[in-house]
Amino acid sequence: MLDLCLKSLLNRRFVAGLTVLSIALSVALILGVERLRTEARAGFANSASGVDLIVAARGNDVQILMATVFGVGSTGTGISWESYEMVEDMPGIDWAVPLMMGDSHRGYPVIGTSNAYFKRFRHSGGQPLVFAQGQAFDDPMGAVVGAEVAQAFGYAPGAEIVNAHGSGAVSFDVHDDAPFTVSGVLEPTGTAVDRMVFVSIEGFDTLHQDALPKNADPFGRARANEDDEEPAQHEEGETAHSAEEDHDEHKEHVAKEVHDEHLHDDDHDEHVDDTHDDHGHEPATINAIFAGLENKSAVLSIQRQLAQYRGDALTAVMPNVALLQLWSITGTAEIALRLMAGAVALAGVIGLVVMLSAALDARRREFAILRSVGATPYNIFTLIIFEAVLLLLMGILLGYFVLTGVTIVANPILAAEFGLRIGLGLPTLREVVLVALVFFSGLIAGAIPALRVYRMTLADGLSMRL
Repeated sequence: MLDLCLKSLLNRRFVAGLTVLSIALSVALILGVERLRTEARAGFANSASGVDLIVAARGNDVQILMATVFGVGSTGTGISWESYEMVEDMPGIDWAVPLMMGDSHRGYPVIGTSNAYFKRFRHSGGQPLVFAQGQAFDDPMGAVVGAEVAQAFGYAPGAEIVNAHGSGAVSFDVHDDAPFTVSGVLEPTGTAVDRMVFVSIEGFDTLHQDALPKNADPFGRARANEDDEEPAQHEEGETAHSAEEDHDEHKEHVAKEVHDEHLHDDDHDEHVDDTHDDHGHEPATINAIFAGLENKSAVLSIQRQLAQYRGDALTAVMPNVALLQLWSITGTAEIALRLMAGAVALAGVIGLVVMLSAALDARRREFAILRSVGATPYNIFTLIIFEAVLLLLMGILLGYFVLTGVTIVANPILAAEFGLRIGLGLPTLREVVLVALVFFSGLIAGAIPALRVYRMTLADGLSMRL
């Protein structure tokens, strides 16, 4: 029966091939949508898995999560350094890392932070950050780049990078007079860290202060400063410097200013607890704080204490809760993608039924001859079912290979544009269930023309139609 089934399909190979192709595309789309959804969720969850609380100025939880963890958007107003010290000294807080944002490098977000970030931050269920090349920055104008940034622009330790004020492709002020020097490149993590550039909080803060008037803070808000003087005018003789000398002098000036502030802050012994990370520089304001807890069960209590803080109006965001809110927002899009994939699968199954049914009239005489040589109606029914099974199996296998090929081609594009990668491993249990649903749906649909054949009489096939 199997041999007869294969010969029958080869005899109608063109129509059978189109049917297999439609099923393959259906399977590839269903699995592709599922993998894209799964990888997106896993990437988001892995990026925030090592942070217990994100503390920022009062605002929307999802906005704060997107800005601090994924470098998309902003946290709004900043919070004072005193608030950071309060958080760091709170009972139950194991560690705290300051974050400053608002700059970008060729479309990638720039984060100002301390070396503690690379020691404390965890991703993908507790994995630490590892340096593929170099080390964390050890001077104010140092920078660490993520794996994707390094690959995109060929960066290695010693390379100079220039940041710009503004996020994404929108840059308002390019700081080309004070470049940062790459001191390290991180290994790939499969998270948003790969798409980030990290600079010292000293360099980030001092660079902005140096570029702004005296009566403005690093985030552009006017200060009530009594010294509202006009900047001193330089004489003509003092301006006869080459562009290269100006560049070097400015860089030295920024580094010297940060170094002086570092020495000045060393005179203070406010943080004597060895469990806290040392901070040589204290900016006026920062954007957010990543915090880890000594006991994760105390997260609600600490969150409530921070909400009642009388200094800055603070919001303490639990990343997992914010992610659930994000999924509720994107749930409609996921449902739409699934419905589209299901519609394509339904079209493939309908194509199978149409192909088998359309061939029945042309095969009436074939079936009648089989009946005349001893084939029972059950044998004819089985022949049609076998054909449907073979078409479905070939379509599923071809769909899996199509998905693999498209994934290999699309992964670099998805990684560059969205920071996502679709896995190339074996199908998961959920994917197997989805493919099984397609298979059994096609099998049930294939039974429709098989039942029609079963009911055909021998005389119906042998009689001549006028």
